[in-house]
Amino acid sequence: MTAVYAVSDIHGHPEKLLASLREAELVDAEGNWSGKDARLWFLGDFFDRGPDGIGVLRFVRKLIGQAPDGAIRVLLGNHEILALGMHKFGDTFVPHDGISTRSFERSWALNGGQDRDQELLTEDDVDWLLDQPMLGLDAGHLLMHSDTAEYVEWGDTIDQINAAARADLHSDDIVIWWETWRRMTSRYAFRGANGSQVAAVLLQHLGGHRIVHGHSIVADQLGIDPANLTGPLLYADGLALGIDGGAFDGGPCLVVELEQP
Repeated sequence: MTAVYAVSDIHGHPEKLLASLREAELVDAEGNWSGKDARLWFLGDFFDRGPDGIGVLRFVRKLIGQAPDGAIRVLLGNHEILALGMHKFGDTFVPHDGISTRSFERSWALNGGQDRDQELLTEDDVDWLLDQPMLGLDAGHLLMHSDTAEYVEWGDTIDQINAAARADLHSDDIVIWWETWRRMTSRYAFRGANGSQVAAVLLQHLGGHRIVHGHSIVADQLGIDPANLTGPLLYADGLALGIDGGAFDGGPCLVVELEQP
């Protein structure tokens, strides 16, 4: 049976990603793909907060070129939307009720944006990122970046959601882009008294038996220092698996092997 792995929220720390992929035997000592027939999903947030988001992007794209077709797949995170929005719109104000002080530049700065990432981001990088999907389904797992149910605002199926989100990101409308950024920053849908019910409905709607997501740091939910985190968090009656180790905040970069049905 083919092993399936997921990793999320690297946030500018390619050295942590490399170490974790080596430990999982998905890359060799030189950082080249060695995962044979394994599949690896990146659940977004290459950029911001850490010093070398562009280094993460370059490393991932190199691995994709080395691995068999379809072995490595990338989903967009909210920080990809933010970085791309900053690149595209900069300090342009987002219209809202006639007057607005909101801009991608302001949000980018407030959320750990790095000048170096913007300086080194190429148009080829931009075009490649714009074509990556929002959701995936593999080995019975519904894969997404954000722990939100707002993905369904784009459509009723994974294919519809990915197509509609891609169309929005190929738009030149800053309001559409801002709504995408807002939607992707929402979180905690699967926590609390109704969290498992929300997860169950989403799984019934889109497929799979378990949601796998990043975006919300596992250590925060556990109330511990990220440096003390040792693994992902299964919650919502086993319907959701959080894998954001808080790499930018002293936590690990979790490369998680997903259970097969």
